Amino acid sequence: MKGASKGEGLGNKFLANIRETDAILHVLRCFDDENVTHVDGNVNPVRDKEIIDYELQLKDLETIESRIQKVQKQAQTGGDKTAKLTYDILVQYKAALEQGKSARTVSFDTKDEQKIAHELFLLTSKPVLYVCNVDEASAVNGNKYVESVREAVKDEDAEILIVAAKTEADIAELETYEDRQMFLAEVGLEESGVARLIKSAYKLLNLETYFTAGVQEVRAWTYEKGWKAPQCAGVIHTDFEKGFIRAEVIKFADFIHYGSEAAVKEAGKMGVEGKEYIVQDGDIMHFRFNV
Repeated sequence: MKGASKGEGLGNKFLANIRETDAILHVLRCFDDENVTHVDGNVNPVRDKEIIDYELQLKDLETIESRIQKVQKQAQTGGDKTAKLTYDILVQYKAALEQGKSARTVSFDTKDEQKIAHELFLLTSKPVLYVCNVDEASAVNGNKYVESVREAVKDEDAEILIVAAKTEADIAELETYEDRQMFLAEVGLEESGVARLIKSAYKLLNLETYFTAGVQEVRAWTYEKGWKAPQCAGVIHTDFEKGFIRAEVIKFADFIHYGSEAAVKEAGKMGVEGKEYIVQDGDIMHFRFNV
């Protein structure tokens, strides 16, 4: 790793916004437009990506070197197994970062290693979603810039999303759902970039959604994929989790098919689930609990 790049200002500004995040959404310019000047004079999304990567790697290397100084002596002279394991992990990360690789390229086999690695909260270990901002003509299939990004990140296990910001702006100006769907059909898209971005971000963060429905409102609640019913109840209120008895569950597909909660019940499609039930994306939940 050598001296600071010309993108240092951009990188430092970026760093300030992601220290406490769970993932990185990296928007890359992938379109030509003489009226929109690029800071470096020409369009090169791979270069732009590498500038940010470089800044993040520098920061992680600084973190790693600081941690190594704290645990090295303890790991090499004492009998602290955790310190030794931590030191070994730090050394592996340091080697990768010094080669210009992000921390996410380093993998660990055991749960203890993975736990320690996670608790380092390295910036380049966070999952990343690359959003390629393209011209309208490239909204469906992308272009040469998107392909260059795809090639550059092929070993990162990262997802790429193609979005045309101008098209999204046009969609936002339409008042009705029907008009928006007609517009999307005309440009060859099944759903808007915003909708696809939300889905991709949820997938990246391992998140899903369940619903609750009452007389006054319907609410959507976000939870981590794999959570059981009591944990999901706790998203609403901790008392729901502590006093959990059971959950009445309607599958979203069944609700759409039958048209109402009463019709679902009449068809015998409402399930009654206990504490071990793993909540599924789109479930409509009603929790029973003791106060």
